[in-house]
Amino acid sequence: MHVELRRIFGFQNFRPNQEEIVSALLERRDVFAVMPTGGGKSLCYQLPAHMLEGLCVVVSPLISLMKDQVDAAKANGLDAEFLNSSLSGKERFRVFQALENHQLDLLYVSPERFAMPEFMTTLKQARVSFFAIDEAHCISEWGHDFRPDYLSLSNIVKYFPKSAVAAFTATATHKVSADIVSKLGLRNPHLTRASFDRPNLFYQVVPKDNLDLQLLQFLREHQGESGIIYRTTRKSVESTAEFLQEQGVKALAYHAGLTPNQRKENQDSFNRDEANVVVATIAFGMGIDKSNVRFVLHGDLPKNMEGYYQETGRAGRDGEPAHCRLFFNRSDIVRIRYFIEQTESPAEKKVAEEQLFQIVRFAEANACRRKNLLGYFGETYEKDNCKTCDVCMGDVERVDKTVSAQKIMSAIHRSGQKFGAVHIADIVVGAKTQKIRQMEHDQLKTYGVGKDQDKKYWRRVIDDLLAQDCLLQNQDHYSALELTPKGQQILLGKKRFEVIRQKAVQKASFAGLTGDYSQKLFTQLRSERQRLAQGEEVPPFVIFSDRTLREMALYFPDTPEQMSGISGIGEAKLEKYGDTFMTIIEMYKHMHPEEAEERAILQVPVKIKKSRKKKNGKTVRDTLAFAMQGLSLEAISGKRGLSEGTISQHIEKLLEEGLGNNLDVDQLLETEKRLRVEELFNQHGGKSMKLIIEASGDTVTYAELRLVRAFMQMES
Repeated sequence: MHVELRRIFGFQNFRPNQEEIVSALLERRDVFAVMPTGGGKSLCYQLPAHMLEGLCVVVSPLISLMKDQVDAAKANGLDAEFLNSSLSGKERFRVFQALENHQLDLLYVSPERFAMPEFMTTLKQARVSFFAIDEAHCISEWGHDFRPDYLSLSNIVKYFPKSAVAAFTATATHKVSADIVSKLGLRNPHLTRASFDRPNLFYQVVPKDNLDLQLLQFLREHQGESGIIYRTTRKSVESTAEFLQEQGVKALAYHAGLTPNQRKENQDSFNRDEANVVVATIAFGMGIDKSNVRFVLHGDLPKNMEGYYQETGRAGRDGEPAHCRLFFNRSDIVRIRYFIEQTESPAEKKVAEEQLFQIVRFAEANACRRKNLLGYFGETYEKDNCKTCDVCMGDVERVDKTVSAQKIMSAIHRSGQKFGAVHIADIVVGAKTQKIRQMEHDQLKTYGVGKDQDKKYWRRVIDDLLAQDCLLQNQDHYSALELTPKGQQILLGKKRFEVIRQKAVQKASFAGLTGDYSQKLFTQLRSERQRLAQGEEVPPFVIFSDRTLREMALYFPDTPEQMSGISGIGEAKLEKYGDTFMTIIEMYKHMHPEEAEERAILQVPVKIKKSRKKKNGKTVRDTLAFAMQGLSLEAISGKRGLSEGTISQHIEKLLEEGLGNNLDVDQLLETEKRLRVEELFNQHGGKSMKLIIEASGDTVTYAELRLVRAFMQMES
């Protein structure tokens, strides 16, 4: 198991809980796992799918994500396919052929596909070793994202009694977890409830005031980083996206009102780092597998804690630091309450009101955000200071508001606890309204005691008292404010009342690799990753995550053994991309010898020797020496024992650094072939090499395209 983990995925060790889950599946035992986003759920079923005889069927609602998941699995050397409505008839036939010939490790399908009788018949012939159900909370009516089409999955155990079932979710309370196990009929499952703590996420709540400008200021401080901005309505999504675009931000809108093609194009642009920011409703999220999302901003209050946790969980999936900021104003509560009131079912309405209370409590709490969030999911956070939220980092300060609270509560008490927040604030500021005169509340002792502050200040004090359970609103009597026992203690001077207020916004700081790696090399590695991704038409993170590139930029690995010790580089990726990235590192060390010498004292933590068919040459300059002798691309490849693709990479880098100006492209490649490639570039542009190869009828190779493009760029 450990050998295959290293060989396939390039990881030296399992993350917490992964090893136990994989072991259970290898023993054909059912599994139910609650693991946070970024906790490595996919590896838990991909590794046993590779090791076991037979097929793993992955049931997922994320049609938009399936292609990325399959691309990532294939990049690691797994045999994976998906079946959904996006495939052509020819592509579906190819997948069914592979399925019938028992050639697949993994097959991704939607719950709707699983429910089709003819597909069920096909699966019964496919020797299914186990089913993996992603987003399993969708089967529970108590969950925050119930989907009726998931109920068909309760038939798995009935129709496939010898196949194991593994259910995974990132968000489930204990009540929802029990419901999932019951509905799926899991048989004595191995249960995993991982910690919900994501220590790399920084949680922050700030008062919302002129949201567009607040968002823009945050983005200016995080230029070049990828992130998601969540808004509640389609209209607000469009408005915010349009504003950011006008300010020069590469922002795209995403909501259910767009056409499927528009949503796909915008999501693909974000996945491929062509756009930095997506402004979206909750329609965007479960279909995103991008690992380097550095921030998630909520422009409006989420409806519940599960949704908030899942949405913030899209940040920092690579384990690197990420920022989660919620912009909060109590007017958001009124908007959510309006939608709750439209609910016909009293039971559903009660659940929604409780969920709203919990998220408001989180937003207004004057204690550690992390402790509050984990507590909702039944987990106790033991530390007194998490060091990764605004409260614990001192970005907020505690202010004594006892006197202000007593003025408000005195006005509530003296007026008979029969009036709402607007009227109470009017009493305290001494407003001359008809209602005050009519009720003779201008005769109260508390009338005008707060005229030194405006009404907005006193409304904020009322909000603070509500948030800390010092007041409650009587929903049966026009939301009249009433004192709780805790509030009475403060009114009588037996307890203090403190609130938290935001200090100047500070950017969270984290320890880790971020301060140690070479930024210049990291930028070059990212550019190469982007170029490869465009050529293969996959998102950049499918090739390597940012974390993998940062480790390269930290350790400067330039041998296969060193590369294999970098996290995220398995055997397949080492074979496919290793020479390319080692070439860049080798060239960088050549151009920056002092920095390379400083890095020489660092060693990749684990070095694993792997047998490789290719022999790695000493330096890029060896390639230059052979090219200067007039040898062709094919001849140099044979002399050095490297692929033509790697040799073309060497020459491309030599030309970029000005070291190959005396080379002649017609010595490296036949003139006729070179002219044909130039013609193809002029016809189709250079964005997609895959498109050009298809246009050539597969008569040219990636290596030849890169070689000719490098000389064309040098000449231009």
